[in-house]
Amino acid sequence: MFRRHLICISFIAAVVCPATAQQPARPAGANPAPAPPGAAPQAGNNKPGPKPYRELITDKAVTTRGLLIVHRLDDKIYVELPDSLLGRDMLLVSRLSKAGADMRTGNKMNGYAGDMLNRTVVRFEKGPANRIFLREISYSERSSDSTRPMFRSVLNSNIQPIAMSFDVRAYHKDPVTGMQATVMEWTELINSDNDLFFFGPMKGKLGIGGYQADKSYLLDIKSYPVNTEIKTIKTYTKAPAGMQLVNGVTSTIGTPKPITVELNTSIVLLPALPMQPRYADNRVGYFTSEYTDFDADPQGVKRVSMIERWRLEPRREDMDKYLRGELVEPQKPIVIYIDPATPAKWVPYLIQGINDWQPAFEKAGFKNAIVGKKAPSPQEDPSWSLDDARNSAVVYKPSPVANASGPHITDPRSGEVIETHINWYHNIMKLVHDWYFIQAAAVDPGARNMQFSDSLMGQLIRFVSSHEVGHTLGLRHNFGASSATPVEKLRDKAWVEAHGHTLSIMDYARFNYVAQPEDNITEAGLFPRIGDYDKWAIEWGYRLVPGVKIAGEERPVLDQWIMSHSNDKRYWFGNESDPDDPRSQSEDLGDNAMKAGAYGIKNLRRILPRLVEWTREANSDYDNLQVMYRQLNSQFSLYIGHVVKYIGGSYENLKTVEQPGAVYSLVPAALQQEAVAFLNAQVFTTPEWLADKNVLSRIGAPPATVIGSLQSETLSRIMSPTVFNKLLVAATIDPHAYSMTDLLAGLRKGIWNELDTKQPVSFYRRNLQTAYAEKLIAIVLPVTGVKDGPAASRGSDNADLVAIAKAELKGLKEKIRLSLPAITDSLTRYHLQDVVERITNAITVK
Repeated sequence: MFRRHLICISFIAAVVCPATAQQPARPAGANPAPAPPGAAPQAGNNKPGPKPYRELITDKAVTTRGLLIVHRLDDKIYVELPDSLLGRDMLLVSRLSKAGADMRTGNKMNGYAGDMLNRTVVRFEKGPANRIFLREISYSERSSDSTRPMFRSVLNSNIQPIAMSFDVRAYHKDPVTGMQATVMEWTELINSDNDLFFFGPMKGKLGIGGYQADKSYLLDIKSYPVNTEIKTIKTYTKAPAGMQLVNGVTSTIGTPKPITVELNTSIVLLPALPMQPRYADNRVGYFTSEYTDFDADPQGVKRVSMIERWRLEPRREDMDKYLRGELVEPQKPIVIYIDPATPAKWVPYLIQGINDWQPAFEKAGFKNAIVGKKAPSPQEDPSWSLDDARNSAVVYKPSPVANASGPHITDPRSGEVIETHINWYHNIMKLVHDWYFIQAAAVDPGARNMQFSDSLMGQLIRFVSSHEVGHTLGLRHNFGASSATPVEKLRDKAWVEAHGHTLSIMDYARFNYVAQPEDNITEAGLFPRIGDYDKWAIEWGYRLVPGVKIAGEERPVLDQWIMSHSNDKRYWFGNESDPDDPRSQSEDLGDNAMKAGAYGIKNLRRILPRLVEWTREANSDYDNLQVMYRQLNSQFSLYIGHVVKYIGGSYENLKTVEQPGAVYSLVPAALQQEAVAFLNAQVFTTPEWLADKNVLSRIGAPPATVIGSLQSETLSRIMSPTVFNKLLVAATIDPHAYSMTDLLAGLRKGIWNELDTKQPVSFYRRNLQTAYAEKLIAIVLPVTGVKDGPAASRGSDNADLVAIAKAELKGLKEKIRLSLPAITDSLTRYHLQDVVERITNAITVK
C-alpha cells in the first residue's frame, strides 16, 4: 500500500537549533546554483563554498563507515551523506546512556540509563545554495494515490517543516562504487544542545535547565550498516526540588546544581519498502499507530489504525513450506538481549520469559521466531552495545520503582516494531513478593516469609518478563481473559494445572487466590502463563494472509478468523479501560467476582493470624508486619471493588454488522442482587476479623480507622450519583432491570437490620448507618442559601433520583420511629434519634 506515491503529512513545530550550528537560510536566488562535485569556491561569494574533498578530508581524518560516513579530523566532525540516502526516512532516537541519581528528583520512573528521551522521523534533502536540509516528518495525515486531486490538495496543505540546515563543505564521488555523496560539518551540532538530537520534551519533565557547553563533549561516533550512533557527554543545570512561598510567590529553595549525563543518539534507516500494515480490530487487543486517510472515504475522511508488530516473514525459499502449513524460521527473528548489568542469577529466568512466547508464534507459522539471549561480553563481541539501535534488550535499572514496562519503537508508516528497550526496575521483586505472599501464602508454604528462595523469585520474574515482552510484541492488556474461567475450575487441581487460572498473560490476574489449602494445587495452577488468548492474538496479528499485497484486502480474512471464535469465551478481549463491564477488571479471577472474592477472603482470614510469624526477621522491627498488613487490606479492598462494578454494570461484546445480537447489555438483575448480598455479608456486617489485636497492637493501626475506612469507601462507591444514574437509565431500557429502589432495599436490609432485630447498634454500624443516611441527604438537600421549591438547586438535578432518595429517607424515618420504643440501649437510641433529626431537617421545607 505504501510502495509508491506515499505522502505523509502533518504540521509539527520545527526545532529551533543553535545559531552556531547552522547558517541562516538565504532568500531563493541569492546565490548561484550548487557547485558541481569537487568545485572550488566561486569568486565573489561572501562565504566560502564547497572545498575539494581531499582538501577538506585529509589523510589525518579518522573515518568510520556505515550508514553515514563519519570523519573526525582534529576537533572537527564531518558527516558524509550518500546521495542514495537523500529522501529516505530515518528514525532519530535519543536515550540516556548514563545518568546520576539527581536526575530522578520527583519522578522515580524517569532518569535512568536506557530511558528513551525523544524520537522522530527525519529526512535529508538537497536545498539551494549548497545546503542540505533536514525535515521533520509526520505521518499523521496521508493521501497515497497521486492520481486523485486530493493528493495535491493534501500535499499543499501539509508541508513538512525544515528543522535544520547544513552548509555543504564538499562533494565526493567514491572512486570504487561511483556513489555520489555530500559532506556536512556537524561539529557545532554535536557540541551544542538541541531538542531534535538530544533531550527533546523530556528536558522539561526532568526539570533540566541551561546547557553548559564548556562541560560537554563528544565521546564517540560509530556507524553501522543501517544506523549511526552518537554518544555525547552533556552537562546542564537542574533546579533544586524544594519550593517555598514568599509573599504569595512560589520559588525554588537553593541554588541550581549541574548534572552531567551520557546521551546516545541513534540515526536509524527505515526500510525503503515499509512493511505491509495490518489494520486493527477492536476485538483483538493490539497497540496501534494511527493516521487520517483522505482517500479511504470518498465522502469524508477516515481514521485508520494499524497494529504494532514486528516484521516476521519466511525466507523466500521457505514460502511454499509456509503456505503448506509447515513451520519455518523467519528471515529475521526477534532477538531480545538481557542487559549485562542484570544480576546473573536472574538472567536465565528473564530469558525463559522471552522464550515462552515461541509456541505462540508457532500458531502463526514460525518456529524460533523470538529468542532471549544473554548479552555478549566485551571479549565475545567488542562492538556490541546496549545503545546500538539494532539491539533490543531488557534494561536493568537500579531503581526503587516497583514496576516494569514494555515500550517499543515503531515505524509510523506501517506499525512495524523496530526495537524495544524493556524497562526492568530492580524493585519489581518487592512488588511480586508482596503479591505472591498475600495471594498464595495460604496454600504455598514457600510464600510464608519475607525472603523468597531464588527459584521462587526466579519464576515470579519469569512471568513478569513474559507479560512485558507481550507488550513489546504489540499486545495490550486483556482484563477480560480471566472471566472465561468458571470459579470452581480454579479449585480443580487437574484442570487448573493443565490450563492455568487465566487465558492471558496480558491480564492482571496475578495468582490463583481462589485455590484453597485442601485443593493441593501447585505452582503450575497458581502462576499465570501464556494462554489460549495470547496464542490466538499472536496468530491473528502475525500469520500472513496468502496472496494479499494490500492491507485492506486482508480484512475479510481477518474478520473471518475472529468470527470463527466469536462464540468461544477463551478468545474474548476485554478492554482494560471499560468502566462498566464487570468482566474486564484488574486483579480479578473467574466468572463470578462474588464467589471468587469469598474464597479469597477465606484465605486472607487464614493468613492474618499468622502474619506476625510469617513477617518476622531477626533483629528487625515491625515494618514488615505493617507493610504486609496494608497489603492484606488492599487485597480485601480489591475483592470488594470487583463486586461493586456489577452494580449498575453492563456488558460490552464488540461486533461487526455481520454478527447478530446486541453489543451492549445489562448485567442481569440476579447478579447485581448477589453483589449487594455479598457486600452486606462481607463489608457491612462488621468484618471484625480484620481487627486482629495481635497485629494491630504491634503496628499501632486503630481498628476504627481500618474497618471504618473500608465501609465508608465501599458505601461511597455504591451510593454515588454515577451508580444511581446508571440504574435509573437501566430501568428505561428494561422494566425488569435491577433498579435504584432494588439497590436501596437490598442495602437497607443489610445496613439497618437492627431495626428488625431490636439489637444494639455497634460503634461501626452506627457510623455506617449515619453515612447511609447522609449519602441520600446529600442528594435531596437544597444547596445552602437557595430556598426550597420547584427552582431549588439540589445535590442532584435528576428529578427521579431526588424523588427516590426522598422516599427512601421518609420510609427510613418512619421505620426508625416505629422501632424506637423497643430499643433499650441508650447509645443506639441517641444514634437513631440523631438520624431522624438529620432526615427531618433535610426533607422538611423551611
